[in-house]
Amino acid sequence: MALAVGTKAPNFCLKRKTAQGLEDVCLSDRFGKKNTVLLFFPMAFTSVCTKEMCDVSQGLIDFQQWNADVLGISVDNPFAQEAWAKQEGITVPLLSDLDKEVSAKYDVLLPKLAGIGTVAARAAFVIDQEGIIRYSEVTPSPTELPNFDRIREVLAKL
Repeated sequence: MALAVGTKAPNFCLKRKTAQGLEDVCLSDRFGKKNTVLLFFPMAFTSVCTKEMCDVSQGLIDFQQWNADVLGISVDNPFAQEAWAKQEGITVPLLSDLDKEVSAKYDVLLPKLAGIGTVAARAAFVIDQEGIIRYSEVTPSPTELPNFDRIREVLAKL
């Protein structure tokens, strides 16, 4: 069961690989400034994850109108994430939860996916500027995308 609406979002600092090198991205840096949409996804280079991140990348302007940053989180290493983003034209910042600590804090770990190993489930959270979770969803299957219409509705009310 993912973290509930109304609870304080656990802070984290995760690595992101950019052309300039590795950088830390911390959720708390957005508090008091921006709303945040966290999109947990199982694995880079897979069809549904590629569709989700490409679709969100192409619609980032939608989220900016609600003063919201979008962050993608998976258990992939940051170098694989960077290669995938370059290959697919993904502009969403991708954060590496290689040790699975953040996925565990948000209670979105999916054990033994396809017999490969434990990964992040497909999940979405909207976190307001005060760090409170205003929307929480874990999809029933990793092949199902989050309800982006509902995410936009929640953001529009913040």
